[in-house]
Amino acid sequence: MAAAQSLQRRLGLFQSTVLNMIDMVGIGPFISLPIVIGLVGGMYLWAWVAGAVLSLIDAMIWSELGAAYPLAGGSYNFLKEAYGKHKLGKMMSFLYVWQTVIQAPLVAASAAIGFAQYFGYLVPLSEWQQKGLSGAVIIFITILLYRKIDSIGKIGVLLWAGVILTLGWIIGGGLAYGNFTAPLQDVQTHFNWVHIASFVFGQACIKSIYSYLGYYNVCHLGGEIKNPGKNIPRSMFISVIGIAVLYLAMNISVTSVISWQEIKQWQDNGENHFVISTFIERLFGSNAANAATIMILWVALASLFAVMLGYSRVPYAAAKDGLFFQVFAKLHPTKDFPYVSLLVLAAISFLFSLLFRMSDVISGVLAMRIMIQFIGQAIGVMLLRKRNGTAHLPYKMPLYPLPVIIAILLWLFVFLSTGISIMLSFLVLIGTGMIVYFIFAKYQRQWPYADANTEKAEQ
Repeated sequence: MAAAQSLQRRLGLFQSTVLNMIDMVGIGPFISLPIVIGLVGGMYLWAWVAGAVLSLIDAMIWSELGAAYPLAGGSYNFLKEAYGKHKLGKMMSFLYVWQTVIQAPLVAASAAIGFAQYFGYLVPLSEWQQKGLSGAVIIFITILLYRKIDSIGKIGVLLWAGVILTLGWIIGGGLAYGNFTAPLQDVQTHFNWVHIASFVFGQACIKSIYSYLGYYNVCHLGGEIKNPGKNIPRSMFISVIGIAVLYLAMNISVTSVISWQEIKQWQDNGENHFVISTFIERLFGSNAANAATIMILWVALASLFAVMLGYSRVPYAAAKDGLFFQVFAKLHPTKDFPYVSLLVLAAISFLFSLLFRMSDVISGVLAMRIMIQFIGQAIGVMLLRKRNGTAHLPYKMPLYPLPVIIAILLWLFVFLSTGISIMLSFLVLIGTGMIVYFIFAKYQRQWPYADANTEKAEQ
């Protein structure tokens, strides 16, 4: 009976990588492509390169932590172990769960909102119709996820096939009919180091990085991955490199048919938000454009599927540890997945999909993650190495500590680029979380209120 009520290690390297990749390629790259061009013009490819470099460096940190602590919840466990699971780590991991309950539904809502907006290419919708469709998408994905993990792996492979077909069609169209070398010449002509260091370029990177997020989804599923010491790092590196190649090829393909100058003009004038569909229409006609739009919507559904799957494991892991509401620790009696956590996150995602717009969530999602999760983990790796050494690590990042230092500096640059209002919102969220934690800790007699007997019992 105990064995039936635990997460099962059923996902191999292929399925883990598939779930990572469909998490990364949602509606984001299709919406972000024209936005990035609108912000930085001819330097648009460099923003996508920068996003790939940061993701690859950060994946080294995630890989070292994920391979060493392959448990459900990902960052929750990493922060707890790094900062002391009986001391400051309790607060850090609580704050991560606290912000996850807000930012994970924001991520899901952004995918659903993007789906509804892009659906407008097929059928023009009013604002309220878009909101209703985005809410319906959340409900549909929740129904898909309400099953055993081995079934989910098979669904993930099916969704991934749609992602590859969509990107393959876009890239193939540019190769066959566009001037594929022209964008590469333009990007060299317009390169400027001053612009690279500007906050405008930072804002463009926010949009590109948003489209790469998800390379660490495998860490949230750590308790369900086979041979995690090898498969978790491999899955992340394959995902980041593979998606980076696809994103760059897609950008080059589109701008080989529609010049970046034309796309920038559309952005400056607030026109034509369906650039990918327009690209297909110019090459193959309106019927093909409708088919491509349907495939893009398939991709958006696939990403939302992976997002809600991964994040539903975070409150579950915290509740099992006694650091979140115990109801979240429940597994489905026959399907062995954290159904309460899934349903609660789905409900909040549904609400957010009705309340917010796409422009409201992208910067907010990144800002909420950067300080506690990304920078917190980077510092955590150094603390763990100092305390425990490296002999036990299944994966050791190369050139340590250089990747950690670079990651921290780049994440700080991105955080500052989100703007004052977004940074203040993050501070309010974390400040509120700290207040709630100290109330919770006092009631539960946890750090810093634990007495000697409580600490001894925990250890």
